Amino acid sequence: MAMIRNRSRHRLVAYSLILPFVAIFALVFAYPVIEVVRMSFTDAPLIGGGEWVGFDNYTRLLSDKLFYTSLVNNGYFVLLTVIPTTVIALIIALAVNRLSGRMQALALVLFFMPYVLPVSVVTQIWAWMLDFQFGILQPVIEFFTGKPVPVFKNPFWVMPAVAVVTIWWTNGFNVLLFLAGLRNIPEELYEAAKLDGATRRQLFLRVTWPLLWPVTALVLTLQLILQLKIFDQVYLLSEGGPFNSSYVLLLMVYREAFQLNNGGYAAAISLVLFLIIVVISVLQFQILRIGGKDK
Repeated sequence: MAMIRNRSRHRLVAYSLILPFVAIFALVFAYPVIEVVRMSFTDAPLIGGGEWVGFDNYTRLLSDKLFYTSLVNNGYFVLLTVIPTTVIALIIALAVNRLSGRMQALALVLFFMPYVLPVSVVTQIWAWMLDFQFGILQPVIEFFTGKPVPVFKNPFWVMPAVAVVTIWWTNGFNVLLFLAGLRNIPEELYEAAKLDGATRRQLFLRVTWPLLWPVTALVLTLQLILQLKIFDQVYLLSEGGPFNSSYVLLLMVYREAFQLNNGGYAAAISLVLFLIIVVISVLQFQILRIGGKDK
């Protein structure tokens, strides 16, 4: 009887510890997801009920040219940011890892500082630096192009410019991840390789890169998910223009939900974006994991 009472007590304690998490998870994640799925099959406004319309929102989405434009722009932004961000962060981490003491601390502060800034501050900084008339970076652009360029009002320049802002803003976190991975590599492996006559290039290719691959896969996956959800920078810097050249899926969700009050259609777009992120991120992670096994 005592053993049964102890088991019941342990179960009660376990349930009491788990219950707050389950309640919060259901409130802030499970219920909103279920509600989005339900709304996507209705013509509901942003707030309030609506009539069941079945797959009409999805049929409309498949014939919406703005949806395909936004999808292409999302893909273009991913190409501009995910791999370049990862490569730049790795190079910075390798350089910082060679430093020590105060110099290393100073370098970490400099590279991580942009990450703690709110997006509104980041976009204001870059909007000022790239301003067509007074921007301090316009002479650099003029040196390569021969004339000043209003980058956030130019269809060719706007997405690369937003990508540069995003990389500058978010790369500090990736640098920290790579530094953590580098510090977890045993120094004995490098010493043994040096005794065998390994060059710096061979040390990186045969020791550092294989052992750093799990961190690289993590960074690539996190960046893919984050960049597919791009919204803040585009909204604050270009508002999707010019001529929809920087219009992305979350900006389309915002327009349909908060400007046009089409909650059901916005929910359908959100659900499609959610499925795209899940499918692509899972596929990428599996491909990277297979690639890691071959190293």
